[in-house]
Amino acid sequence: MNRSSALLLAFVFLSGCQAMAPVSPDATSPVEDSTPAPEKPKVYSSFSEETIYSLLTAELAGQRNRFDIALDNYVTQAINTQDPGISERAFRIAEYLGADQAALDTSLIWAKNAPDDLEAQRAAAVQLARAGRYDDSMVYMEKVLQGKGDTHFDFLALSAADTDQDTRNGLMKSFDRLLQKHPKNSQLIFGKALLLQQDDEADAALKLLEQNPPEEGEIAPILLRARLLQSLNRGKEAIPLLEKSIKKYPGDKRLLLTYARMLVEQDRMEDAKVQFANLVQQYPDDDELRYSLALVCLEAKAWDEAKGYLQELIERDSHVDSAHLNLGRIAEERNAPQAALLEYAQVGPGNDYLPAQLRQADILMSNGRTDEAEKRLAAARDAEPDYAIQLYLIQAETLSANKQGERAWKLLQQALLQYPDDLNLLYTRAMQAEKRNDLAQLEKDLRLIIKRDPDNAMALNALGYTLSDRTTRYAEAKALIEQAHALNPEDPAVLDSLGWVNYRLGNLDEAERLLRQALERFPDQEVAAHLGEVLWANGKQREARQIWEKFLKEQPDSPILRSTIKRLTGSETL
Repeated sequence: MNRSSALLLAFVFLSGCQAMAPVSPDATSPVEDSTPAPEKPKVYSSFSEETIYSLLTAELAGQRNRFDIALDNYVTQAINTQDPGISERAFRIAEYLGADQAALDTSLIWAKNAPDDLEAQRAAAVQLARAGRYDDSMVYMEKVLQGKGDTHFDFLALSAADTDQDTRNGLMKSFDRLLQKHPKNSQLIFGKALLLQQDDEADAALKLLEQNPPEEGEIAPILLRARLLQSLNRGKEAIPLLEKSIKKYPGDKRLLLTYARMLVEQDRMEDAKVQFANLVQQYPDDDELRYSLALVCLEAKAWDEAKGYLQELIERDSHVDSAHLNLGRIAEERNAPQAALLEYAQVGPGNDYLPAQLRQADILMSNGRTDEAEKRLAAARDAEPDYAIQLYLIQAETLSANKQGERAWKLLQQALLQYPDDLNLLYTRAMQAEKRNDLAQLEKDLRLIIKRDPDNAMALNALGYTLSDRTTRYAEAKALIEQAHALNPEDPAVLDSLGWVNYRLGNLDEAERLLRQALERFPDQEVAAHLGEVLWANGKQREARQIWEKFLKEQPDSPILRSTIKRLTGSETL
């Protein structure tokens, strides 16, 4: 094709890049004249030959999947011509390709040269928000609001979720300023509620939504209100809200799905199962819903139903690994270990791979097939070297749990020869050393971890607790645990250790306070044993017995509870 022919052909496309001449409002528009006024003549931008040829090249490049050339040419011509049609086309291409900077640049050119085009202003607002320029974004979104267009204030609020507090505070001020001008604008109200939620002000967000009911057809504020109620431990109030909304909008998938999930969170599994089954019936091609239904059936222990849905997923080639993993769990529940092994063996690399390997190892070892388990894990390490360290850890932990401590120790020695710098392997060996009463090795490994990672709260806590429990180096232990506490002040394991070292130091009241916090956060037999011992020493033997009795009902064979009770009372029974 010669250049002249190309230019002639390009005119067909460039008709879409027209620039409308500004139209002033008519001075008179008589009502009685029903004859339609003639259309204003369209004025087309006058493009240079170079521009036309560049745009035609871009179109042809796009047809040949050379989107890089198409985008580059369009962006160049958007900058050169400042034409709204070209800049819109450039923006659409950039947006499609995920070229963020180009999308931002071309949206701003488009908005600048088409000031009355609400879609252009909205595009600029959204791109600015994506770039983190929230104040600038609000300027453009306000133009859309003034033009009575569809705004995206909710997008602005959501995009600010991962920003710093100062940025969110500035955005909140912008929302408040606009709300003074437009106090009933539902998008502004919803956006502000989202910002309040991000700032952990759920009560204020809920109050704002309750004071400003959503407009007809608005679903998102209803969903947010339900989530806020759930976050405030008022989930039971969310159920009637959603039921009322579903009656009003019976076909809305978002409402139906949120309702089903809320039923799960309220532990109403049978009701949730019915709702998810209805959703699957309405949306038979939605395998996310089918998988959710399978999980709800599992939670409700409806094994046959769960198995049926999981097998459907496999047939549909969806969630295949997760389906095999859960089919394995069903087989275990039905005391069919060989069937479980067959399912777990079909789980490939991905999120479900390691849980499947763990279950295989545990089934085999607990059935006296330790050699087979170790061979399988060794083969898995060879087949999937990216998982080698995790597979070593699984093997060591499973061996230890099945009273094969010596084999676990030898395995960890082998693993650390291969991966000497891995902190997880070092930590696991340290814990195994503690079981062997090799406190020197434990301390050596944990101090090596702390040297390499000074803020490793787990290692700090483990070393501090061991020193407080197995030695008399209490001051040193307390310093280590306090470092861990500074890093993770809410961690119940750290609170337990801090309480225990205070007990060792004779600070009974402080020990009791900390151990109560730990038990509240993590109701565990070891924490219960510790708290009971502190209460016993503090003259509160009745409460100590009550705590021990409660946890013995849940774990009657707990070694630490039995040994603590016998040491303090002279008998293993209460």
